[in-house]
Amino acid sequence: MDSRATGMVMSSEFTRKQGFKLKKLERPMNVRNVDGLLNKEGPIEHTVKVNIYYQGHRKRTEIDVIGGQKWTVILGILWLAHHNPEINWRTGEVKMTRCPEKCGKQWRPVQGKSGWEKQKEEEAKKEAGKKREKR
Repeated sequence: MDSRATGMVMSSEFTRKQGFKLKKLERPMNVRNVDGLLNKEGPIEHTVKVNIYYQGHRKRTEIDVIGGQKWTVILGILWLAHHNPEINWRTGEVKMTRCPEKCGKQWRPVQGKSGWEKQKEEEAKKEAGKKREKR
């Protein structure tokens, strides 16, 4: 995640290694790197459709592909604003506690418990109860 980046981008090297199918843009887009300089590899010419998975959260999205980068994927400020994760910048811990309902899996705090693991336990108990009821 990068709070200075405005969009979501994936490196062309990572795209190639993962075998993602490229979609050609009608018009290339000039892009500036996080440092503010124009990308020396040129404009964005392709996008890829991917699923982003994180802590039980799943999001299908389209990401721009950019060349000449050492990182794999950047989820920028628009993604951060939409999903509004709880971030501890000191430890790097990210919790998807405020994700919109349309994203699917929702984190719900349970009194005396916290996090996805506790929610998974709660859901497993509910499923076990449903199975018992069917018998």
